[in-house]
Amino acid sequence: MHALEIHGLGKTYNNGKTALQDVNLTVPQGSFFALLGPNGAGKSTMINVLADTVRPTAGNVSLFGRDLFNDRAWCKKRMGVVPQEIAFDPFFTPREVLRFTSGLFGCKPDEAWIDELFERLELTEHSKKNTRQLSGGMRRRLLVAQALVHRPELVILDEPTAGVDVELRRRLWDFMRELNNKGITILLTTHYLDEAEELCDQVAIIDQGNLLTAQPMQQLMQSVASSYLWLNYAKPVTLNETDKLALATYEPRSSEEGLCLKLGRLDDGNSTFHQAYEAAVARFGPPVDAGVRSEDLEDVFLRLTARHGAKA
Repeated sequence: MHALEIHGLGKTYNNGKTALQDVNLTVPQGSFFALLGPNGAGKSTMINVLADTVRPTAGNVSLFGRDLFNDRAWCKKRMGVVPQEIAFDPFFTPREVLRFTSGLFGCKPDEAWIDELFERLELTEHSKKNTRQLSGGMRRRLLVAQALVHRPELVILDEPTAGVDVELRRRLWDFMRELNNKGITILLTTHYLDEAEELCDQVAIIDQGNLLTAQPMQQLMQSVASSYLWLNYAKPVTLNETDKLALATYEPRSSEEGLCLKLGRLDDGNSTFHQAYEAAVARFGPPVDAGVRSEDLEDVFLRLTARHGAKA
């Protein structure tokens, strides 16, 4: 069974703006799934549809095999959402917030679980303060606790670490990994692409409301990411037309320090390394230093979204 199945999802707002166009997406149960896209790509609209705060104009969504819109009460009990917006009653304490939230989901407050959430999210010493006394980072962590208090089977994290310092971010991700290892499905949107690459085993990229790709993270990186040979000449390299023609196979790029040659996709291996190196040496002589660099998720993301933008 899949955690989420999205078929033909579309959303056009009253002003005529289309935020989502015929999106088909499957989120495997137990996965740590990254939903990525530039600002305005449609991520927040999709999250709001899943949270049932925005109604789509087309398509359907099922959660663990149940229709999201026809079985709302059942689905909401099994989903926890961490929104981008922070909104709490300023006169409630964090403990009161979690107790009330438990009741909204039809659950009796589990004080032991609430204590554990406070401990893991480093809110214990602040649990008796009014929420207006909390810092922005504390309030964001309280949003995470609020999304987890009813022990959902699917957790949706919409930019959860914005405004959270690096050390706390690391500890938060450690906690989310533990939950994922226990079978909780996590759907994450983030602009920290290094986090997504490290944490997630599945990834989808959307842009201008269109789904560009959805596949296992490792498969995406092997099939799309490339490796490059960097040759450091400690001085600018100028490529004339003859150089460009001789090195055309490697899509040469010059820089202030030297030369960059494309070797191919990561799953091609480094069989072209020696040929590329020898071709560069034949044109410019031995470099001061040389090395191979592999593209990361950010490189792949920028290439895919730039390509899509050029077509639009």
